[in-house]
Amino acid sequence: MSWSNDAIADEFETLADLLEFQGANSFRVRAYRNAARVIRGWLQPLSSRLADPTFDPTSIEGIGEAVGEKMRALVLDGAIPQLEELRRQLPDGVLDLLRVPGLGPKKAATLFQELKIDSLDKLEQACQNQELRKLKGFGAKTETTILEGLSIARSSQQRLLRSDAEAIACRLRDHLDGVAHEKLEFAGSLRRGRETVGDLDLIVVAPDGAAVMDRLAEFDDVREVIARGETKMSVRLRNGFQIDLRVVPDESFGSALQYFTGSMAHNVKVRAHAKQLGLKINEWGVFRVEGESETWIAGRTEADVYEAIGWPWFPPELREARLEFQDSRPAELPPLIELSDLRGDLHMHTTATDGTASIEEMARGAYDLGLRYIVISDHSQRVAMARGLDEERLLAQWREVDELDRAWSQELGFRILKGIECDILEDGTMDLSDEVLAQADWVTASIHYGQNQPREQITERMLNAVRHPSVDVIAHPTGRLLLRREPYEVDLPAVMQACVEHGKALELNANPHRLDLDDVQVARCAELGIPVTISSDAHSVSGLTVLRCGVIQARRGGLTANDVLNTRDADGFIAWKRNRR
Repeated sequence: MSWSNDAIADEFETLADLLEFQGANSFRVRAYRNAARVIRGWLQPLSSRLADPTFDPTSIEGIGEAVGEKMRALVLDGAIPQLEELRRQLPDGVLDLLRVPGLGPKKAATLFQELKIDSLDKLEQACQNQELRKLKGFGAKTETTILEGLSIARSSQQRLLRSDAEAIACRLRDHLDGVAHEKLEFAGSLRRGRETVGDLDLIVVAPDGAAVMDRLAEFDDVREVIARGETKMSVRLRNGFQIDLRVVPDESFGSALQYFTGSMAHNVKVRAHAKQLGLKINEWGVFRVEGESETWIAGRTEADVYEAIGWPWFPPELREARLEFQDSRPAELPPLIELSDLRGDLHMHTTATDGTASIEEMARGAYDLGLRYIVISDHSQRVAMARGLDEERLLAQWREVDELDRAWSQELGFRILKGIECDILEDGTMDLSDEVLAQADWVTASIHYGQNQPREQITERMLNAVRHPSVDVIAHPTGRLLLRREPYEVDLPAVMQACVEHGKALELNANPHRLDLDDVQVARCAELGIPVTISSDAHSVSGLTVLRCGVIQARRGGLTANDVLNTRDADGFIAWKRNRR
C-alpha cells in the first residue's frame, strides 16, 4: 500500500488520541500530534522516501527517532504496532466518540470508565437520560452540545471529505493499472465535486471483466467483497467506505458514466425529456422506443447521450438540477472557471504565526504553481495559540514583505503583497488599530472566537467588519468544518447585502475541511455581483495546492473567471481595491 502524507499523519493523530484516552504522558501525546502536523506539511511524498533504507526520517525537523521508526513500520509493514495494540485493547466505538465535537479524548475516557459508554448510541441514550451531568466536569450544557454534535459524528462515519475520497481513487487507479482495461472513470458524487463523498462508483471498459474484479479484490485497503456478479462488484474498505465497480461494453461507457454520475434529480429531468422524444435512457445507452421494440442509438460518450436528446453536455459539477436548467430547459451557461484562471492567492500563513514555511518559501511555491502574486495574511494578535502578530511584529513583517516584493517583482514579475487575517473580536471591533490596517495591501477579516454567540451578535460582528473602511474580504464566512463542526449562527444574506452596499468580497476558503462558502452560497454571490476570492488559507507550501478544491466548489456554484477576484492580474487586483476605496 502506498501511504499519502495525510494518511500517515492520520495514523499518528489516532495514536495520540488513543494514548490521551488512556491517560498517557502528555509529552508523548504532544510529540505524536506535532509529528502529524510536520508530516502533513512536508512537501515531498514520504512513502517512497521511507521505503529507502538510506533515508533518515529524523533529518526532518520535528521528527524524533521513535516517531521515525513508527513511520517506517507503517509504510513498510502497513501498521504501527503500538497503534494496533491500542486498537485491540479498546472497543471499536471509542474512536467514534472522539469524532463528536467538543468531546475530546479525556472526556471520552471519563465516559467510558464511569458510564461504560463505548458507542454513539450509548452516548446519545446517556445524554437523553441526563446521566452525564452527574459526572464532574460535565453539565446540562455539555449534554446539549454533545447531542447536537452526534449528527456530525455519525455523518463522518458514513462519508469522507472529497479530498480523502480522491486520494483513495488515485491509489485505486494506480492499482488497477496492473490489469488490462480500455477506459476507467470514477462517477458519482466524487465526479460532481461534492464536498463529501459517500462511496466510489467506478466505470470500466475491459477485455476481461473478471480480471478487473480480481484485481480490485487485491487492493490493499479492501476488507471484504460484499457482492460480485458478471458485470458488478462491491467491496468495503477497512474504514467502512464502499466501492462499486461496473464493467460495461464500450458502446455503453458514456451512458453508464452519465447515469452513475447523477445526480438523481438531474437524471430525472434527462430521462423525462428523453421520454417526450420517444427515447429511453439508462446505463446501457439511449434507445428509440417503438411499441415493444427498442433500438440502441447512442451511449459511447456522454456527449452522445446529451446530443441524442438535443441538449448540450453539462459539466459534472453542475448536474444538481439547479443552475443547469431554467424552466426545465437546458440553460445557456458561459464557461466555468478553471484552475489555470487563478493568478493570485490572497490568504496564507508563514512561520511568523502557525505556518511551516517562510515568506520566500511560500512565494516560491506559488510561483512554481503558476501564480503571479500572493498576499501574506498571518493571524493577528487575538489568535494567541497561533502566535498571532501584534502591531509591532506585523509592521516589521510588512517591511520585510516590501523588500521582497521589490526584489521579486523586478526579477520575476511576481508580486508579494502585505496583508493580515485580522480577527473580528467578540465585541465587534477589529483586533488591530485603524491606523495599522490602513497600511495593508489587503485585509482579511475573520472570526475565530465567540463562535457560540447568538445569531444577532455574530451577524453584527460581521457587519461591523464589512463596514470597516480597511477590510476587503470576510474569510470562511460560516466557520464550518466539514464532518466536524456545524456553521455558526449568522445571517449570511444580511452579510451579503452589506458586501454589495460596501463593495466588499467574500472568501471561498479552499481548504477541503472548510470549502466555505458552500456551492449554493457561491451561486448567490454571483447573482448579487459580490466578488468571490478563492484562497488556499495555506499553512505550508504543499497547502497551496488546495486551490484546486476551491475551484471545483466555485464551478459547482456556476462561477466564471469574471466572478472571481483573484483571476485578475496583480495590477487589476490592486486597481479593484483602489477603485473600491
